[in-house]
Amino acid sequence: MSKTLLVMAAGMGSRFGGLKQIEPMGPNGEFLIDYSVYDALKTGFDKVVFIIKKENYDLFKETIGKRVDSHVKVEYVFQTNDNIPLEYQELLKTREKPLGTAHAILCAKDHIQEPFAVINADDFYGREAYVISSHYLDTIKENHYGVVGYQVAHTLSPNGSAKRGVCKSKDGKLEAIIESSVERKNSKIIAMPLDGTDAFEVDEKAMVSMNLLLFTPSLFPYLEEKLEEFLKKHKEDFTSCEFLIPDVLEMAIQEKRAEVDLLETDAVWHGVTYKEDKEEVVRAIQDLVEEGVYNNPLWS
Repeated sequence: MSKTLLVMAAGMGSRFGGLKQIEPMGPNGEFLIDYSVYDALKTGFDKVVFIIKKENYDLFKETIGKRVDSHVKVEYVFQTNDNIPLEYQELLKTREKPLGTAHAILCAKDHIQEPFAVINADDFYGREAYVISSHYLDTIKENHYGVVGYQVAHTLSPNGSAKRGVCKSKDGKLEAIIESSVERKNSKIIAMPLDGTDAFEVDEKAMVSMNLLLFTPSLFPYLEEKLEEFLKKHKEDFTSCEFLIPDVLEMAIQEKRAEVDLLETDAVWHGVTYKEDKEEVVRAIQDLVEEGVYNNPLWS
């Protein structure tokens, strides 16, 4: 079955500083995006769509684009406000940041007609996660979505807190995602919900979402519906509000519009939340290269 990898790369890494999606991490200057695309191709994906800012197009095309476009069909989508109703576009002109991850995915609507996986451009998910994702998409049912869950202990930075979606599930079905700032404090892992509710302790093996999400194109009409509701609700705070995909999943669950399957993986996530994280990520990739998991150079 045809499957698309949708890579969200429109955000700037504010805590890292700069465009961390194209920060060299591999032994021959490979980016984390390189390894994501490589793993996706190895597990059956046959198209890649990059969501980027229009002003970054040439930079992406001349870096990651020219490395991967001979191996897989590549398309580019710009996260713009063209799909926002006209009555709201004037209000959004004062906004500097993109509107959020759910809006980014909606921007790809006209480029995807097949089951697809969504990832962050600046995360390293591990080969096993793509194996799980590919198999799920091969058999995905209508009105079912998937979230690949990682053990929280496998996703933390030693250099500070990180935003994670703490998953609550029952019998393999996601019941809620609590977007939280998560950090190890002494011997405990503490999650502080971003909605201001009380902090809570999470087990080392508790599942968190890292935005490796699995959908069919049936998601797009639902996103359009929820975007309209979101814009009406946030007329007074357009400069700071965010239309986020975890919030949309939460609504779909609560409204019983979709079942969301939580797919657990033992894979170890790697990413650069802070500049100080880079050394560990580079070392982890080097280890995988030495083990023969990846070519050196990757695209050789």
